[in-house]
Amino acid sequence: MKFTLSWLKDHLETDASLEEICARLTMIGLEVEDVDDKAAFKPFVIARVISAEQHPNADKLRVLMVDTGSGEPVQVVCGAPNARKGLVGAFAAPGTYVPGIGVTLSVGNIRGVESRGMMCSEKELEISDDHTGIIDLPEDAPLGTSYADYAGLDDPVIEINLTPNRPDCTSVHGIARDLAASGLGTLKTRPAPSFAVEGETPVKVRLDLGEDRHLCPGFALRLVRGVKNGPSPAWMRQRLSAIGLRPINALVDITNYLTFDQGRPLHVFDAAKVAGNLTVRRAREGEKVLALDTREYTLWPANVVIADEEGVESIGGIMGGEHSGCDENTTDVLIESALWDPMNIAKTGRTLGIITDARYRFERGVDPEYMAPGLERATELVLELCGGTAAKMDVVGYDGHEPRSVDFPVSEVRRLTGLEVSSEESVSILRKLGFGVEGSGERLTVTVPSWRPDIDGKADLVEEVMRIHGVDNIVAAPLASHNAVNGKILTTLQIRTRQARRALATRGMLEAVTWSFIPEGHAKLFGGGQPELKLANPIAADMSDMRPSLLPGLLAAAQRNADKGYGDVAIFEVSGTYEGDTPEAQRRVAGGVRRGTASLNGTGRLWSNAVKGGGKPVDVFDAKADAIAVLEACGVPMANVQFEAGGPAWYHPGRSGTIKLGPKIVLGAFGEFHPKTLDALDVSGPLSGFEIYIDAMPEPKKKATRTKPALELSPFQAVKRDFAFVVDKGVEAAAIVRAASGADRKLITAVNVFDVFEGASLGEGRKSVAIEVTIQPVERTLTDEDFEALTARIVANVAKSTGGVLRA
Repeated sequence: MKFTLSWLKDHLETDASLEEICARLTMIGLEVEDVDDKAAFKPFVIARVISAEQHPNADKLRVLMVDTGSGEPVQVVCGAPNARKGLVGAFAAPGTYVPGIGVTLSVGNIRGVESRGMMCSEKELEISDDHTGIIDLPEDAPLGTSYADYAGLDDPVIEINLTPNRPDCTSVHGIARDLAASGLGTLKTRPAPSFAVEGETPVKVRLDLGEDRHLCPGFALRLVRGVKNGPSPAWMRQRLSAIGLRPINALVDITNYLTFDQGRPLHVFDAAKVAGNLTVRRAREGEKVLALDTREYTLWPANVVIADEEGVESIGGIMGGEHSGCDENTTDVLIESALWDPMNIAKTGRTLGIITDARYRFERGVDPEYMAPGLERATELVLELCGGTAAKMDVVGYDGHEPRSVDFPVSEVRRLTGLEVSSEESVSILRKLGFGVEGSGERLTVTVPSWRPDIDGKADLVEEVMRIHGVDNIVAAPLASHNAVNGKILTTLQIRTRQARRALATRGMLEAVTWSFIPEGHAKLFGGGQPELKLANPIAADMSDMRPSLLPGLLAAAQRNADKGYGDVAIFEVSGTYEGDTPEAQRRVAGGVRRGTASLNGTGRLWSNAVKGGGKPVDVFDAKADAIAVLEACGVPMANVQFEAGGPAWYHPGRSGTIKLGPKIVLGAFGEFHPKTLDALDVSGPLSGFEIYIDAMPEPKKKATRTKPALELSPFQAVKRDFAFVVDKGVEAAAIVRAASGADRKLITAVNVFDVFEGASLGEGRKSVAIEVTIQPVERTLTDEDFEALTARIVANVAKSTGGVLRA
């Protein structure tokens, strides 16, 4: 919902600044999404042409000398036909961005004559589509001042993110009412329209909807004779343009204006183009209408239309027809104001793919009591801007609005929000919002106004009091822990689920979310496929069974990545699997798959990556390490965990294992996948995986409470240093790692082997082992002398332990 600041102040008497208004709108639940302060128009100034000479090299160009009110005249080359001496208009200097043409001006040379700016047309300033000449202002327009200030183009545009339950704020008037209720000004009351009425409206309306009267609960129509249609006034065009609507003509612009101003969509018919009387009815199967957007729509009985004796003239509540649209030749106009069923409007709009401002309001619910007054206001504007004579208004079908009454205990405000709001303030807020309030003390009877269809009960009234009183007045307080498990908010299963996710993520695996449905063949392959796990209405033929395992989905995801060129994949999922159709048969499982060289140490700076042109393929030990990481993270006592060779049938029998806790509790399985399993899934490549049954883990034993030491992180940057030692071929790399680590166990936090080299240049029976040493200062930043001393200790330790020397 967009509106301008001046538009808002037509309805709200306030001295509040733009910033205060935006802050208050957000506070009362009308979140401000964007504010355009029209800064782009500020560089344009009012200037006078003091001379206009023919361009020496172009017949249609003139060389103007322009007084901008700030010193020496400025030379401008202009091609506008109305450029002349004495003309006062809008001037843009070099460096100004002109929004209508999307260009930032610079000093130019046009046919050999320098031009230092531009005299602008209305199109170039996006005031209108007129670009036949430059803007021509009155002679007394103040030179050198802002044209935006003079013409009202500096009017900020506010856009709010309106929730669907607030149809009353699809109008500027409704927004002003909320702001006034919050204390940010006074709501202006406009006098009721008053004008002469002559004769009857000859065109009659019939509601032919049978028992479905709710599709059009009311219809108001009036004829205005002798109108003169033309452009709407500048103030109306500017406001419509500012919110993104294209001005068309006065009659159409009035209906668009009132749609936003009062939240009352209307439609105008050229009376001369309407054949006979109008009927509101369901569309006939295959009936067509050419709408105002120049598109032809095919209708069917679910759509409600306004038709004359020759066919459909309008899609009710959504869009009018092109045939009866108003143009410059219109002299008699029919103004329509009707009520439509919100659900039917929403369905019709979605089915036909039409999005209009009228549909936006009708499908949320417009004020039924403003149907006739809205037509009166539209008539007043038509008479004011287009002239003419109004006939008597005809209202058909409307039985009046039955207001809803709500029993409201004022104490509910404190019970539901914690706010201490007095009964007097609650009553004042509700009355300012238009609610009727009867009674006194702690129990009130509140009458809901016709423009608030979202108010159903006392909780809704509490919300109204709360948002106007101020949500920011609610004191933040932690929720009390009720019936927590083991003194914790989360259950043990929830905690272990989070721990498993974190553990696998820290091992470099990416979390995946796969379908809970898999093909029947895949389900049977992994121990599923039972009749009770078949879906009655699957979303696809290849998603017919609930999954008995996470692995089929993860394997398929890994293959999809490989097909797209990402062969080294490590993914995991912690979710549910299904062994039956009872709650007890649903399991919480942590599963993972590694493919290619995506082992924990298979990527990065590792000496084995250089072997045979790539990293080590994943194997059973990678899957075992992942499974152990989950068990440790979940607090399983690893001293009691047993590993047995062999696993389920989908794993390789000689490269898999089963994890147990005691002889009966199976915690999971891991291994490389059986080739037949991969063939059946149409998956290829080195693959290993695991599954851990989180719900099979026993509850942890209670322990005495003890305080864990806080995690201490060094504020200093870690530093890495590389060393290459030449040692005898029989020396293990681990011995070099231990020796280097022992040089200073406080500063050295990691030692990794990243290269092994053997060659004739090193000598017979010798090899080179390169290590990377991570040095983490703790107490202070290390100096060059500190690093030299530590390096010497590392070299000395390695030499002493292994006989190695630094490689030259």
